[in-house]
Amino acid sequence: MRPNWELRNCCNHEQVVFLVTVSVCAVVILALWRTVLLRPFKLVTVFLHEASHAIACKLTCGHVEGIQVHADEGGTTQTRGGIYWLILPAGYLGSSFWGMVLILASTNLLTARIAAGCFIAALLVMLLVAKNVSGNVH
Repeated sequence: MRPNWELRNCCNHEQVVFLVTVSVCAVVILALWRTVLLRPFKLVTVFLHEASHAIACKLTCGHVEGIQVHADEGGTTQTRGGIYWLILPAGYLGSSFWGMVLILASTNLLTARIAAGCFIAALLVMLLVAKNVSGNVH
């Protein structure tokens, strides 16, 4: 069986809309990457990364002493105990997991609305609770 490299009948309308939407979003994100408009989204991502370290620590019977999310889009999670070689990669794996959850939630209108509501709530918490005046987010 030889692969068919012709693209004439490759995609139906929904697939084309999906590919165009993803492409436009990627271009917009790249264009806005170093602007203040994406900072809240980046900070939520840093928080999810650090929270994933904390969750892995708790799951391996460790103690989380603190989580910090910094205004420079960095963060730290202080832990004691637990299985270090599981806690360390959990940040990147957790970020991927949360991204997967949001993508899977987008397949149904109700779950997409719930996920969007949770994400908007996280953004509001990041904007309202964080110490925005001095530029520090803790």
